[in-house]
Formats: sequence, structure tokens, C-alpha cells
Amino acid sequence: MPVAKHTLVALVEDKPGVLNRMVSLFRRRGFNIDSIAVGSSEISRMSRMTIVVAGETGIVEQVRKQLDKVVEVVKVIDITNEEMIARELALLKVKANASTRSEILEIVDIFRAKILDVAADSVVVEVTGDRDKVNSLFDLLRNFGIKEMNRTGCIATTRGSKASLKQKKGLAPRK
Repeated sequence: MPVAKHTLVALVEDKPGVLNRMVSLFRRRGFNIDSIAVGSSEISRMSRMTIVVAGETGIVEQVRKQLDKVVEVVKVIDITNEEMIARELALLKVKANASTRSEILEIVDIFRAKILDVAADSVVVEVTGDRDKVNSLFDLLRNFGIKEMNRTGCIATTRGSKASLKQKKGLAPRK
């Protein structure tokens, strides 16, 4: 079977150790997680997790089923083959001086990115978009010298009005 990138989305309880137990399942199977992002969800005391991993479809499905058995995991789905929206946020600290700053600003503007900070020897750029957009901006700014790069990893949701993860009864919406 071919190895492909899979995007898994999970709804999990906000409890210590949940992330560790989930990541351990991937580690035991020999998977390297490409990205993992966790944050608050629309449901009180629950977090939404997006995990991107490369692997054979059958093996990833086995891991997904094992994740579903972790006590604090409400639901895990693979949205790889769904119509989805996936985004990353990156902060890039780029070397800049008086002679290169305007060229950097032009590139940043083309990518609809933002300048968050300007110093005598650098600028900090914020870019949001799919992985290809972030990589393309990074590749162009690399010529000026990247002092630092921070990326959130992928977050994703399915398109349309249908929720990707059905809520269980009794879960209260976040206020």
C-alpha cells in the first residue's frame, strides 16, 4: 500500500497525560508525527487535536482505532479524503537592513503576510495559510537569512455545515 500523509482530528478531554498517551501509540508503531496541534474546542473541558502523519492507510486506520479506545478520547476521525481546510501559522524572524527591508516588505505583501516587528537588523513576519504557502514564503525569505522560525503545525476542519466530529450527548458548549 502507498505511504500518504493523513490528517487526523480528535476531540479529547482536557486532562493531564492525554497527549502523551496518544503520541505513544504512534511511537510504538514507528510513526513520525509531521505535525500536531492542540487547542481549546467549542465544548467546555474538551480540546481539539489535529495530527498529520505519513503512513500506509491500513496501518494509520489501526492506530486511529486504538486512539479511539483511549479513555479520554471522545472521537478520532481521518479527514484526509474529505473536503477540508488546513492552515498553519508561522513566525519568521528574517535578517534585514536598510537596503533589503523594502524588498522583504514587497515579498511579505505578495503573500498577504504581516510584519509584526521591525528592528535594526531584522523583521518578524507572520504568515497564515496552507503548508505550501508557508513553505514558499520561507523559501523566498531564506535568501535574506532566517534567524528564527516557529510554526504551529497544521490545524484542519472539514468544509461545509456538517461538523467533522459529532458531539456526544451531555457535552456542554463553551461559554
